[in-house]
Amino acid sequence: MAKIKHTFVCQSCGVTSAKWVGRCNSCGDWNTFVEEVVSSKDTKNNASISSIGHVEARPFRLSEISIKESDRLDTNNGELNRVLGGGFVPGGITLLGGEPGIGKSTLVLQVALSLNDKKVLYVSGEESLQQLKLRALRINKENENCVFLSETSMEKILFHVEKEKPDLLIIDSIQTVVTEHLETAAGSVGQIRECANLILKTVKPLQTPTLLIGHINKEGSLAGPKILEHIVDTVLQFEGDRNHLFRILRSSKNRFGSTSELGIFEMEQTGLREVINPSELLLSNHDMQLSGTSISCVQDGMRSFMIEVQALVSSAAYGTPQRSSTGFDIRRLNMLLAVLEKRAGFRLMAKDVFLNIAGGIKIQDPAMDLGVITSILSSNFDLAIDTRCCFAGEVGLTGEIRPVNRIEQRIIEADKLGFRRIYLAVSNPSKLKNIKAQIEVCNVRRIDQLVKALFAG
Repeated sequence: MAKIKHTFVCQSCGVTSAKWVGRCNSCGDWNTFVEEVVSSKDTKNNASISSIGHVEARPFRLSEISIKESDRLDTNNGELNRVLGGGFVPGGITLLGGEPGIGKSTLVLQVALSLNDKKVLYVSGEESLQQLKLRALRINKENENCVFLSETSMEKILFHVEKEKPDLLIIDSIQTVVTEHLETAAGSVGQIRECANLILKTVKPLQTPTLLIGHINKEGSLAGPKILEHIVDTVLQFEGDRNHLFRILRSSKNRFGSTSELGIFEMEQTGLREVINPSELLLSNHDMQLSGTSISCVQDGMRSFMIEVQALVSSAAYGTPQRSSTGFDIRRLNMLLAVLEKRAGFRLMAKDVFLNIAGGIKIQDPAMDLGVITSILSSNFDLAIDTRCCFAGEVGLTGEIRPVNRIEQRIIEADKLGFRRIYLAVSNPSKLKNIKAQIEVCNVRRIDQLVKALFAG
């Protein structure tokens, strides 16, 4: 006979408590405990050990396990295939997270409507069928094999999954669906955990690829229990600024591929467009001689591309100089300004410095240091840098220029885009000599040496 047990669960970290408390002792959040009903079967009289012989599963040696490469489901989207490692894996569960309004539902709907030869079940718990129709008309796509369902009951959703047996299941979003086994509200830790387990038990035997859309909290991580990220096979993050056009798709977990790849999209009126060559779009003023701009060769994951760094240095109009940075770490900017002040003798502490990364994207690559300081010095001297030059190097606290990783790919990318000269650190690997490229590689050791090479004339 089933016993009914009441427990209180923290909605932030998932810690359980026998009674309600105001502040969670684990994560420190206030008013996050919600009562949940747990049903547990009385197993006192059940002889679980005696039923072992009826279990079909048995342990295998490693030599007895055969590997059969399963065919992936092509998404007909090159950037998404790149991040996934070739497409959706049969029976694999993918979780897509991102900020509200960033374009998650648009990307997923485009994928669903582009699979003309596959049967797709699109379950929406946030939008009505009429709203989905309007979104499909906006992106100007149609697929007769794609069926839509507006439902939040997990049991009803799984019933349609077993009935339709789709080639791809999409649920938008996991925080909106509920199961009848629990009496808590949608989006609670217990509901998300139980619904994810029910999806896992259903789609694995059917070998149905599943794509879940997840919300994020104010800290930027996926909402719900951490076990949700352990249950799924792939976790994708959709990043970008809603005020700009570019979106970046990253993989923070991938059991069937690499987590070093990223996809780049551009938001348009008709939906998201794949950006095959991001360097050409990010270099807005590549053919104009303007002071305060430089081209940096950055690496994000396995992908190299060129990006424009813009800087403005002016006399401080007020007593305290201003420091502003968009797309670049402000603490890193203050460190580079201190290095220029101490090691190169430039008096920048009494001036306003504004830095902007073109395109509205955020870059964490240390190789941007060289491009940042050259754009700052270019604006300070009011002298333009040759647009055929690019930079890739990390700046140390002593003023030396340090080497960066994947330098071969950076050189090849710069040569492909027609750059004539690239400035790198002196201590580069010797195998760079084997690269067949027309670009001139200029090795510099310190900041003052770079300043003489660029602004001595």
